Amino acid sequence: MKLDLTDMLYALSFALDEVETELLGIDTGHGKRVTCLALLMGEEAGFREEEMRDFAGCCILHDNALTEFIHEELINSEMPQALSVQVSDIIDGQGTKMNHYHCVIGEQNIRLMPFRTDVKNIILYHHENADGSGALGMTASETPLKAQILHLADIVDMKSRLGTMTKAEFEELRRWVQSKAGTLFSKEAVELFLKAVDYDKVVFVRNKGVLPYLREKVKTTVCDYTDEEIRNIVGLFAKIVDYKSEFTQTHSTGVAEKSEIMAKYYGYDAEKAIRYYFAGALHDIGKLVVVNDILEKPGKLTENEFAEMKNHAAATHYILGQIKEISDIVKWAGNHHEKLNGNGYPQGLTADELSFEERLMACIDIYQALTEKRPYKDGMSHEKSISIMMEMAQRNELDERIVRDMDRVMGDQVPV
Repeated sequence: MKLDLTDMLYALSFALDEVETELLGIDTGHGKRVTCLALLMGEEAGFREEEMRDFAGCCILHDNALTEFIHEELINSEMPQALSVQVSDIIDGQGTKMNHYHCVIGEQNIRLMPFRTDVKNIILYHHENADGSGALGMTASETPLKAQILHLADIVDMKSRLGTMTKAEFEELRRWVQSKAGTLFSKEAVELFLKAVDYDKVVFVRNKGVLPYLREKVKTTVCDYTDEEIRNIVGLFAKIVDYKSEFTQTHSTGVAEKSEIMAKYYGYDAEKAIRYYFAGALHDIGKLVVVNDILEKPGKLTENEFAEMKNHAAATHYILGQIKEISDIVKWAGNHHEKLNGNGYPQGLTADELSFEERLMACIDIYQALTEKRPYKDGMSHEKSISIMMEMAQRNELDERIVRDMDRVMGDQVPV
């Protein structure tokens, strides 16, 4: 499948930024601002164009394991204090449990990405302090320069508000960065920052817009990725979505797998099958912009809360719609809550407006939700799930033919 990976990561960064804002209280856009700073420093360091492209990807994904941290430490932990994550501790370079965990898991995740240059240990060591007092106890001499640059860019953005900073405040920030040379930051990273980042550049990026600046700074390119590489790319983001809430621990991956099963049943060729898998894996990417208080509310949602919950489908449309050459995937993924009778969302489309693939995705999503086990319910049997879906088909919500086909196909499958 042909895909512009950097373009995709820029688009999906919107969702990742929302997670960071919810967990850490950082101004939205953190990942993209960190990437801007890091690329300015990387350019000063003389990184090649291909290196810059992959480095940008690592910077966008530097906090890719935050939702796993939420799941493992905040949901499964018996220690309520784990819920309190202090940004001041991160800025001060404390070797916090969160820093340690999300660096290690984030590195494992990033190694699945099909980058073309060496990105080893950039994310693993991006919370290491020059003097060895960081998350994993590594000194500047033991960490790659790109990790040192990412570390400085990350801390600088958390410490400051680059979007509104005055020149006097920026000069104070430069003095602070310089004062941390050799302790919090490596001397080489500090030197690159002082040379590459000045107030005029901050204002220029602010006026141009961070994302337009990034797209101009690093030229994106379309590559042909294998099916396995596509699975790894979308699988990472499916995992990020699923780990955001304990209620949906396997939902996206389950929908992706069933999407592929049904694609094969209907005889889709290999290209269309992997694109349909892509849509299934990222159909709920918009849930990253919905706060967990709503995603995990045990009782019935209020009218306003349900309206916000429904926004996740529109957000999926928006996020995936920023990626070039996947308009078919956007529709298959974004319309999974539409109903044939026009009572679905986000657009209230009717049967005549919904393609077979969109109808199929709606059925797969519902079947997966019914059969999967969640903290507040056991998964329903195949027979019970199909019975409920047939009732929905009788109400002209789902395509009856597809429900019958899924009964035939999924009856022999083990629920994910």
